[in-house]
Amino acid sequence: MTSLERLVEKLRPYTELEPIGVIDIGSNSVRLVIYEGAVRAPTPLFNEKVLCGLGRSIATTGRLGEEAVQRTLEALVRFRSIARILEVKNLKAFATAAVRDAANGSEFIVRAEKACGTRIEVLSGEKEARLVAQGIMMGFTDADGIAGDLGGGSLELIDIAKDKLKQAVTLPVGGLRLIDATGAKIDKAQPLVDEAMASVPWLGEGKGRPFFAVGGSWRALAHLHMEHTGYPLRVTHGYTIPTEEAIAFCEFVRKTKKLSALSGIEDVTRARREVLPYGALVLERLLKSVQPREVVFSVFGIREGLLFSLLPAHERRKDPLMSFCAEYAALRSRSVEHAWELCKWTDAIFTPPGPDETPEERRLRHAACLLSDTGWRSHPDYRGEQSLNLLAHAALAGIDHPGRVFLALSVYYRHAGSGQARGEDLSESLKAIVSKRVLKRARIVGAAIRAAHMLSIGVPGVIDETPLSYEGNKLVLTIPKAYAGMDGERLRRRFEALAELLEREPEIRIAT
Repeated sequence: MTSLERLVEKLRPYTELEPIGVIDIGSNSVRLVIYEGAVRAPTPLFNEKVLCGLGRSIATTGRLGEEAVQRTLEALVRFRSIARILEVKNLKAFATAAVRDAANGSEFIVRAEKACGTRIEVLSGEKEARLVAQGIMMGFTDADGIAGDLGGGSLELIDIAKDKLKQAVTLPVGGLRLIDATGAKIDKAQPLVDEAMASVPWLGEGKGRPFFAVGGSWRALAHLHMEHTGYPLRVTHGYTIPTEEAIAFCEFVRKTKKLSALSGIEDVTRARREVLPYGALVLERLLKSVQPREVVFSVFGIREGLLFSLLPAHERRKDPLMSFCAEYAALRSRSVEHAWELCKWTDAIFTPPGPDETPEERRLRHAACLLSDTGWRSHPDYRGEQSLNLLAHAALAGIDHPGRVFLALSVYYRHAGSGQARGEDLSESLKAIVSKRVLKRARIVGAAIRAAHMLSIGVPGVIDETPLSYEGNKLVLTIPKAYAGMDGERLRRRFEALAELLEREPEIRIAT
C-alpha cells in the first residue's frame, strides 16, 4: 500500500460522512451552516450569515418588509448554489419568529422555498425553545439551568435539567421587535421587557443555577466584556461571567451614549450594533428576574439543536469533548493508538499515592493525551506556541474555559518543557484563568507526555510495556530488556523533570 493509499484509508471514516446543511431564517439574520455530518462533535465545513432584518417592522405593521424579503431571497438563492457545489443532499431549513408572526409569512415561505430549493419549516415558539435546549445539550455535558436564545423577534426560554427538557416559553422581546415597538427609544422598552418576564411563573426556578445565553446579540456582549476586562481568550463558547458582574456590564452598555467608544466595538457589525443596547437590556432584566449563579455563553443554539435531534441515541450519549479529541487525533496525530496508550500510561501517575484526581480532571487529562501529538507537523521551534494557540481557541464543546486552558498548557509543556520558549507571553496570560492546582496538573501531564514520547518515539506498543509505579518515595519507570536500548541521557532528563514535579526520586529500572 502506498503512502497516498494509507492516507486515503485513514481519512475514509471522515470523507464518507454525509454533509448536512441547515438554513436558519431568523428575524434578524439568515444563515447557512454546512456540517461534515451527523456526529456528536460536528465541524462546520461552511458558515455564512446575512443580516436581512426580516423582523424589523413586525411590531408596527404585522408584515415582513419587501426590502428585507428581497435580501433574504437573494441570500437563499446563493445558499442553494453553495449547497449544490458542496454536494449537500440533506438540506434542512426553518424559519422563526418573524415569519411565524407575520401576516404575509405564508406568502414569503412559498417564495423562499422556491429560492432555496427545499421545504422550510416554520417553527412554533415551543419547538424553537426545545431546539435551543438541544443545542445546549450538544455543546455542554450535563447542562442544568435555564437557557435563553435572543433573536431579532423573540426570546425563547427553556429549563434544562441535564438530559430532560422542562418548561419552555417564547416572549416577544427580540431586539428588532423592541426597536420597532418603541420607535427606537430604549427607555420605553424596559416596561415591555419586565411585563414579558412577569408572565413566566417558573423563572424563579433558575435561581442559583447557570443561565445559558444564546444568540448573536449576547455573543457580541460577551466579546465586548472580554475586551473590557482584558481577557486573554476570544472564545465565546463556555465564557462565564458572575451574575452581578454581568448585570453591571449590561447596564454599562445600555447607558453608553456612544457605542463607538466601547473597546472592541469595531468587531461588531454595524447592523448588530443597532440591537446591542436592547440585547443588553433584555439580559439585564432577565438576570435580575431569574437570579442565576452565572451567565454561560454558548455558540451552540438552534441549528446545533436541529443536528442533535437527528443523531441516533448512541451518538447523543457520547462525550462531545472526547469525541472531538479522538477524531482530531485520528486525523492529525502520528498514531491515535499511541494517544490512547498515553491515557492509560498516565493513569498510573494519578493513582495513590500520587496526586488525587476528580473524574472531570481525569477526563481532561485523557483529552490532553489525545491531542498531545496533533502539532507534530509544525516546525520544532514553534510546536509549543502553535499548539498552545490552536487548543486555547479550538472549537471545543463539553468544556469550560479553565478546562481548555488546561489542555492548551498541557500540550504546550509537552513541547516546551519547563524552560522559556516561544509562546511564553500567551501562556503567562492564560495562567491567570486557572488555579494553581490546574497549572500544576498541566505541568505534570505535559512532563509525563514529554517523557513518554522520548521512550516510545510516538510509536504504539512501547509504553504499554514500560509501566510507571510508586515505590516509597520513588517514581519508578520499568523498561523491559527488549527496549533497554531506549534508556539514555535525554530520557533520563525528561523522567527526572516529571519526578521532580511529583516530588519523588526518579528510578529507571531495566527488567531482567
